[in-house]
Amino acid sequence: MNMVAHPGGEAAHRLQCRLAALNARRLTPVLPEAESADDLACLLAEERDFLEASRGRVSAAAGGAPTEARHFLQWFEELSLSGPGQNDRLFAWLATECSLAGMRWFLAQEVAGEAGFDDLIALTLVGMPVRPKLALAANFWDEMGRGGARGMHGPMLGALATHLDLHLPVEALLWQSLALANTMAGLASARHYAFQSVGALGAIELTAPGRAAQVEAGLRRLGVSGKFRHYFALHAVLDVKHSAAWNAEVIVPLIEEDPRRATAIAEGALMRLECGAACFSCYRRHLGVS
Repeated sequence: MNMVAHPGGEAAHRLQCRLAALNARRLTPVLPEAESADDLACLLAEERDFLEASRGRVSAAAGGAPTEARHFLQWFEELSLSGPGQNDRLFAWLATECSLAGMRWFLAQEVAGEAGFDDLIALTLVGMPVRPKLALAANFWDEMGRGGARGMHGPMLGALATHLDLHLPVEALLWQSLALANTMAGLASARHYAFQSVGALGAIELTAPGRAAQVEAGLRRLGVSGKFRHYFALHAVLDVKHSAAWNAEVIVPLIEEDPRRATAIAEGALMRLECGAACFSCYRRHLGVS
């Protein structure tokens, strides 16, 4: 399944930095006097244009997805095998050959592309029908460590980032990594993209376990402690369960209620996978993976 590449260059990097600032601004709690709407309309218009261009690149493939729930699910699950970026050779290389310096660079880019899965679910479930909302809430509760701070997934990744000193200035981040996070945050933050967000988040649950297992294997080979590898070890297993529940309890009932949602869900899934594929390609070039 081939998609049209993102336009790139310095202009793309500047745009993604602006959108990253927009998302940090609208998702960070502040007091009223700290907020200014002076340039907000311009930033939101840039985000809309960026997301609509991304939708346009996947529209033909998404339009070919079935609109009957059972057949759509077969199409969706096939993305784990044939979707953009799947089975990329980067991850076998990370597991078996990558140096610690290369792994640190890779993870710094991945952390930049992490928009906060728990927050994205919380934004996406607003106003959803009861059955999908309950499934989304259950997934959110897992992300939140089922009420225990030590089990929260976000801080696990944060602990790894601190341990390996993965924090890079925005200028050192690839625009493709920023675009991935900006796509996820943009879809989840707008109700008219809610079903695209369902597809994008579902695509993560569907496709992440194999990659997470290979990253964890690479970290183990490089001598990183198990407590800092735990984020990837956990997602290599738990996301399999999450994906099954997401498909059966979120995607299927949403499409059964309104088959038109299938196209939007397909768009979101392909938008997310296309962003990932663009990242993997750039990572390979930077790291010299043949």
